[in-house]
Amino acid sequence: MYVAEERTGQRARTGTAARARAARPAPLPERVRRWAHRHRWFLAVAGLGAVLRAVTVAGYRPILWFPDSYTYVVTAMRPRPDLVRPAGYSMFLRLLEPLHDFGAVAIAQHLLGLATGALVYVTVLRLGGRAWLGALAAAPVLLDAYQIELEHLLVSDTLFMFLVASAVCLAVWRPPGQGGAVAIGLLIAAAALTRTVGLALVAVLAFFVFRYGSRAVRRTRLLGAFALAALVPIVAYSGWFYATHHRIGIVGSNGVFLYARTMSFADCSIMKPPADLAVLCDRRPPEERPPSQEYIWNPESPLVKLPGITFLRETDALAGRFAVLAIRSQPGDYLRSTLTELSRTFTWGRPVYPDAEIYGYYEFPETTPPPPGRYPAVVGKRFAERYERGPITVRIVEPYAGVMRAYQDLVRLPGAVLLGVLLVPPVLAVAGRARSARWGLPWASAWALLIAPAATAEFDYRYVLPAVPLACLAAALAAIHRPKA
Repeated sequence: MYVAEERTGQRARTGTAARARAARPAPLPERVRRWAHRHRWFLAVAGLGAVLRAVTVAGYRPILWFPDSYTYVVTAMRPRPDLVRPAGYSMFLRLLEPLHDFGAVAIAQHLLGLATGALVYVTVLRLGGRAWLGALAAAPVLLDAYQIELEHLLVSDTLFMFLVASAVCLAVWRPPGQGGAVAIGLLIAAAALTRTVGLALVAVLAFFVFRYGSRAVRRTRLLGAFALAALVPIVAYSGWFYATHHRIGIVGSNGVFLYARTMSFADCSIMKPPADLAVLCDRRPPEERPPSQEYIWNPESPLVKLPGITFLRETDALAGRFAVLAIRSQPGDYLRSTLTELSRTFTWGRPVYPDAEIYGYYEFPETTPPPPGRYPAVVGKRFAERYERGPITVRIVEPYAGVMRAYQDLVRLPGAVLLGVLLVPPVLAVAGRARSARWGLPWASAWALLIAPAATAEFDYRYVLPAVPLACLAAALAAIHRPKA
């Protein structure tokens, strides 16, 4: 009996020791190896994306310029609300101004691009997706050559994309509570103050917070927390804008842009505008007219010919009245025109639009590009050189620049593929394959980002890219299968 008891005690001690060894954390190198193996697909894609961005930084120094770039820099160096663009991106530049290096701005934007890809990947994993599915969803934002080029332009789109992706990913990670609703509201407010198209997403996110928020908190309290967090910064900025320009809003160009949008179809013989609006008519047939943006910036535009600057309060109001009359008089033409602009998003190729000059800014240049031309060049250049504390001429360094030009010829997400990605969630939902309805928020947000410019301004290739990570996230979330009963 004694021997049996001894053996039983030995087995007990052995079992206890085994459990202790199992509970003991593995050595750090082993944990790192396991982590890297689990996330190997994403690490490979993100690593390649990081290398491509490093090559871009080496090949185009310090940054690439766009016609809007001087406006952002001037607002950063002389903080006051601009009439055309909200100041969110300019404040981002202001934060980096102590570095006195536009190259640092480019690096920061490339890091935001990589972070957006990481947000997509982590969100897919948190909601039960496989690692390879998350890596696939993140691949377009990490590897698309035009995305990388956009990150190297001094424009607001990369910051806007990151803010929107952050808000959407935070909303779908888990049902937001009161603190989550506040964080989501602040993020979307920051996005709206970076690009005004973000205002369209406030309503989308408000509905999601109300419908899918935490059941531990009353729905009205969740919605109130979100609304306060989203609206207080926007209202505060509106107050600053009013104090500066004595106008209500966050920009003073809505009427002008909507007027330009309607000029693709507006027919004054149908509209029969009063005399004060008739000065804005273009008697040419719509098929002979230039792209919409020409009615804002071209000196021959009926609007630009009016006395004073284009964005005067009176001019903007006049343009807005004309646009509303055009839409009311020709609703079918407005709808067809909007769908035409939207359809440009989904072509397989990449035709030149809206014109060769703007299109060229989205290609990695072979020769030194000219400085921006939309803002008064002398003033803009002076403020940019003050920011940089030196010359701002773009230096093209080979062979790095040549590598990115060659890469851009090969790797991009065609518009037709993007349309296919956007069709995946509803198809899987109808087939009963979608695990939950959480794909709805990124899917609706992507469509809002694509439709709003087509309806209020015009199609532009750079307006498409911030919607891509949301569309891919929606498709991946919808593709996560229902667990077996």
